[in-house]
Amino acid sequence: MTTIFQRVSGFVERLSPEPVCDDCIAGRLALEAIDDVANRTRQLAGSGGFEIRRGVCTLCGEAKSVILKS
Repeated sequence: MTTIFQRVSGFVERLSPEPVCDDCIAGRLALEAIDDVANRTRQLAGSGGFEIRRGVCTLCGEAKSVILKS
């Protein structure tokens, strides 16, 4: 069974190098707890090429905090 962390990191990796917001990650992975997604993206940031920054989400088009893997 995959963890939320694995699901989030895998999803961001599949979209790389495109940025995606926590809301879209939660929606696409059918995760109800946005706080869980936000915690996982913060854990990913700064390691393995993952980066959080202000940008436009590839999926919803909104300018907000996004994560990407470069």
